Amino acid sequence: MITREEINQLIDRYNVKKLTVGTIGSHSALNIFKGAKEEGFRTVCICKEKDLLVYKKFPLVDEFIIVSDFTEILNEKVQESLRRLNTVIVPHGSFTAYLSTEQLTDSFYVPMFGNRQLLHWEASREKQEEWLRKAGLKLPRTFANPEEISGLAIAKLPGAKGGRGYFLANSAESFKRKVKEMMHRGLLSKEDAEKIHLQEYVLGVNVYPHYFSSIIDDDVEFFGVDKRYESTVDAIGRVPANEQIEVGITPTYTIVGNIPLTLRESLLPELLKMGDNVQKTAKELAPPGIIGPFCLETVITDSLEIYTFEISARIVAGTNVGIGTAPYAYLKYGENMYTGRRIALEIKKALKNGRIREVVA
Repeated sequence: MITREEINQLIDRYNVKKLTVGTIGSHSALNIFKGAKEEGFRTVCICKEKDLLVYKKFPLVDEFIIVSDFTEILNEKVQESLRRLNTVIVPHGSFTAYLSTEQLTDSFYVPMFGNRQLLHWEASREKQEEWLRKAGLKLPRTFANPEEISGLAIAKLPGAKGGRGYFLANSAESFKRKVKEMMHRGLLSKEDAEKIHLQEYVLGVNVYPHYFSSIIDDDVEFFGVDKRYESTVDAIGRVPANEQIEVGITPTYTIVGNIPLTLRESLLPELLKMGDNVQKTAKELAPPGIIGPFCLETVITDSLEIYTFEISARIVAGTNVGIGTAPYAYLKYGENMYTGRRIALEIKKALKNGRIREVVA
């Protein structure tokens, strides 16, 4: 395991006056790069050839490192290029989608913005549940196996899969039938099917609040909220119910985009407390806790109870709806503050105050 001390020794050898902000060309990279440029940093993108068009059309990248597969960021040649550019990597969902947490913590010797020890907590459904319960949040029930299913359950896959392969089941029989169907459709592999996490499906509105935990300012800031636009579950309402039954449609939850939300102001006190408590607990589990952005994935019921079913301890793609100005960030900062820029601002503040070691791991 790469220790924080080793990263500190590495950052001490950097020319911090020429610090570069880097990430994988995917997920929320444009958000990160735009924020970095606005705060005066150079940028580097680890990119696949086929995706270059995106970063040429939106010219926010100063340096490209072309790879055929994102696992190549573990190659010593790629890592050396990043270190030579004095790079701080900002992780997002594609890191945990394409790489294991062990690879990121044991083999990636480049400073990362954030607390890489929390990647272990994010990657494990069981550890997530422990973390969130210790923080005092309400969670849906979990089912250890399909035979325990009572009522409606959602079947999820580990990691940042973007909802692909998720499905609903209300019994062990329907679970097994749908696993076969999803495998037949190519949405599930045999390996995926063995790792399914079963969770009570709480009926309500899915809401994804975004936070920023500042080590420099010792505060948890509330930035914005989004909801997800998912295929095919958000399209099924256009098909008459009798035809749904007739053709046997099983909706999926593959995320295709995100929609910004503002909330009833009466919900904000609870959501603010939730963010504070999650960071307070994170400090106990993996000091110094969350560094930078995080997101709680919640359901709000018709009685306005808030259930949290997941946490992402890094930037989420839903923050892309706030590029330019996130609504709740506007209340604190005024115009032109969003998650990508807030990350760059935290790095900038850390440099100014001689505390860069505290925001990388």
